[in-house]
Amino acid sequence: MHRSHRVAGALVGSAVGDALGAPFEFGPPGQFSERFPSPARGSRTEMCGGGSLDWEPGEFTDDTQMALLVASSLVAVGGLDPADVFDRFRAWAAADPPDIGNQTRAVLGSGRPWDVAAAEHFAASGHAAGNGSLMRTTPAAIRFSRDGREATMDAARRLSALTHGDPSAGEGCAIFHELMRMALDGGDPLAAIPSALDAVAPAHRDRWAAVLAPDWTPDQATESNGAVWPTLGQAVWALRNGRDYAEVLRLVIDLGGDTDTVACVAGGLAGAVFGMGAIPSRWASVVHGRVPGHGDRVWRVADLQQLAASLDGGVQQNYDPGVIPRIGPAEVLPGIWAANLDGARYSEEDFAVISLCRLGEPFPHALQRMAYIADNEHNADLDVMLADVLDDMAALQAEGHRLLVHCHGGASRTGLVLRGWLVREQGMTVEEATTHVAERWPHLGLWNASFTAALEWLERG
Repeated sequence: MHRSHRVAGALVGSAVGDALGAPFEFGPPGQFSERFPSPARGSRTEMCGGGSLDWEPGEFTDDTQMALLVASSLVAVGGLDPADVFDRFRAWAAADPPDIGNQTRAVLGSGRPWDVAAAEHFAASGHAAGNGSLMRTTPAAIRFSRDGREATMDAARRLSALTHGDPSAGEGCAIFHELMRMALDGGDPLAAIPSALDAVAPAHRDRWAAVLAPDWTPDQATESNGAVWPTLGQAVWALRNGRDYAEVLRLVIDLGGDTDTVACVAGGLAGAVFGMGAIPSRWASVVHGRVPGHGDRVWRVADLQQLAASLDGGVQQNYDPGVIPRIGPAEVLPGIWAANLDGARYSEEDFAVISLCRLGEPFPHALQRMAYIADNEHNADLDVMLADVLDDMAALQAEGHRLLVHCHGGASRTGLVLRGWLVREQGMTVEEATTHVAERWPHLGLWNASFTAALEWLERG
């Protein structure tokens, strides 16, 4: 898997977990699966919104808000400036966000300087081992992952100490950073746990070793998952037991309690392991939110992908294609239209749009899926991504929606999905499906060999 897919998966996966878990926060165990016993792929999905703070469907919470402040500082400054991060935190807290942890609120509202506020609070209270610094550290884990174990774990401790004076929280963030570093490099983060523990301060090593042990289960936790130890322990437990990104998230949210934060942490790790393409498009397409005290910008999936690339020093994508000649929409298959980017963007808004290229702002259409498929050889598990798209299309069509499939030029990726639909739903061979689509959609592009291979796998399956 190309590293860029893992980096995007980590940041988007963290935000998606946050938004997916938010409606179930402080609820009983099993609530998620009770409400959604099977994947909800139609117009109403598991991104249901609601909860005690009445979140919008797909809206992220303070976990991702603070993570975006960390990320923005790292990119703007070009590295870690704790004073700058703390100032951003204070402006955010002063704007009275609807969801902010007690520990974080007390430190940021103390009026004390950045380098003493958390330590003084811990000295006075003796309690500062919540999960509030762990929930926001995925961007820093990405940023410092290329610098080696010592550098990334040191950065984790320094960022944690801005609001959490208890070193236990910092050690948890340090372990998370090291596991993320291994995952982004394509390694197994679970196999990296012993070496990460070797780098933990000796006074804290045994307690962290207990919750990260292979035989540890959430029922062995000695604190609620608002504490840092069970939060990371549960995230790692879910990663051990989940077969894919979606199952990891289901496992941790079904534990109940602080579901948004545990899913945020687990979602970051799972996104790095399984990649951006493994995050269900019905979830990633709707994730969004604002950062109080820092303008009215609405952050969406394309923004998170851009930010992830910036943190990792990657090439930035241009999401403004300018004005391009419109192609389509044209009905290519019964109930399924095809178009290029602007053909879809300016189409009738009753279409359910399946977008196969990266966008800036989403379309005005009420129903839109944005799948992460690149027109190159870097797609990992293309069969999984294609199945995700086709499953969503089948569910939306069953509800009576007209479907509009498009990519930037309406050629290669659009053709992949149209042909895949015929192979899976009509039982055609790849050759038959290609001929059928080509006769009805002259813009079909066939240059991507990996797409043909994916279709052949679909035919055999």
